[in-house]
Amino acid sequence: MDHRVAAVTQALSTAIGLEGERMSKVDTAWLRMDSSANLMMIVGVWILKPAVSRDALAERITERLLPYRRFLQIAREDAAGAAWVDDPDFKLERHLTTHRLKRARGQTAQAALQARVATLAMQPLDHAHPLWQFELIEHHEGGSALIARIHHCIADGIALISVMMSLVDGGAMPPQRRSRPAREAAAGAEDWLADTLIRPLGDITARALEVAGGSAAKSLTLVAAPQQTLAGTVDQAIDIARIGTQLASDLAALALMPDDASTRLKGTPGAVKKVAWCEPIPLDAVKAVGKAFNASINDVLLSCVAGAIGHYLRGLGDDTEGQEIRAMVPINLRPLEDAWKLGNRFGLVPLLLPIGITNPVERLYAVRARMSSLKGSLQPLLTFGLLSVAGLLIKPAQDAMLNLFGRKTTAVMTNVPGPGRKLQVCGSTLEQTMFWVPQTGSVGLGVSVLSYGGGVQFGVIADTALCPEPQAIIDGFTPAFHQLLALTLMLPWGEQT
Repeated sequence: MDHRVAAVTQALSTAIGLEGERMSKVDTAWLRMDSSANLMMIVGVWILKPAVSRDALAERITERLLPYRRFLQIAREDAAGAAWVDDPDFKLERHLTTHRLKRARGQTAQAALQARVATLAMQPLDHAHPLWQFELIEHHEGGSALIARIHHCIADGIALISVMMSLVDGGAMPPQRRSRPAREAAAGAEDWLADTLIRPLGDITARALEVAGGSAAKSLTLVAAPQQTLAGTVDQAIDIARIGTQLASDLAALALMPDDASTRLKGTPGAVKKVAWCEPIPLDAVKAVGKAFNASINDVLLSCVAGAIGHYLRGLGDDTEGQEIRAMVPINLRPLEDAWKLGNRFGLVPLLLPIGITNPVERLYAVRARMSSLKGSLQPLLTFGLLSVAGLLIKPAQDAMLNLFGRKTTAVMTNVPGPGRKLQVCGSTLEQTMFWVPQTGSVGLGVSVLSYGGGVQFGVIADTALCPEPQAIIDGFTPAFHQLLALTLMLPWGEQT
């Protein structure tokens, strides 16, 4: 195995030279964003049955992951910013480790795994080597679990999901090694990426890509000189004045965004996290509820998230009447065929969750209205531009800029549709998968909604100083959905016209 790793390393070193390459300003901003309360790692979990051996996984990683050169490079800061430099002492055993969980008396296997994920989420990666690590949990409920930690400076969640899909059986080979179209067996892993992942929130991504001319990197110029840039990047058929008005409106909305509601979920985070996730609920049932109330799948799921958080706060005696909290939602800004290039190409949109509405149908319609108001938004481009600016600043100035977002945000939330059928990894079935993107500054709550294999899962990663028991939030998600489902079943089901 070592000689194969060495061959990949040598080939990539020859291709890019000894001096490495400059890191983009956005990636540099993420590299410098680590803090004692929040490490900038994307953390994911795969549950595999039956067990996968370390040797089989090592072979798959060598074949499919290491040809992506970022996974062989060190992120090295210098006076001009940062650069990617080959690791002269790369060893796969440093990045692929094994672990056996020790369960406390009365502790379930899932609780033990959640505790391990939380521990690793606050364990810094070694900056002297490539910033990623996989830990294979052996003998987990008749199979294995794989905990992945990858620093955000390597890539955003969309790109990393694309890369991780190359590890599944039948997945596409890395771009450097593609000599023919991917086999039909890979369609399950790639079709969902192409068809659904790029537009998880409808028209938001489509509009941002349209204005950026397919390149999110142009967004920094867009911020600096919108009239000039729009004239060069938007198709002549688009109404320039209307787009300019939208841009000005979205810029003002971001600049004037008030601080978020003061709940117990906001404050000064500590250095300990907890992780929790629920069992999947049937995706077909979610679709049925959405159809019954003329709402999207996203509307239904986000209303359940708002319901679960509101129920948690009220259970602690808090008055949530009239309250809403703001969650920042990452939005992809790259053509999907460029995902293999890695790096960060995403923006953020602020979504207000009506946690104070207890009526489930009223809450659903409130979420639907908020989602509709975001369609056509250019805010993802603007936030990408702000991240680019942050990468140009010295770290204290960058921290000051990003702390503004911390005051205005309670949570970072991802909402990703996954493949409809379960995938295979080294001959084992990928039964469940969850992942979380990092929270920045003083944000202490991360929420993940992920559909996979016909089910939908809800997961939370939380700072224990702000949310000591995230399982209590998780426990409210399924009941919030069941409320909507029960009301759906009570509706008249005559012939549809």
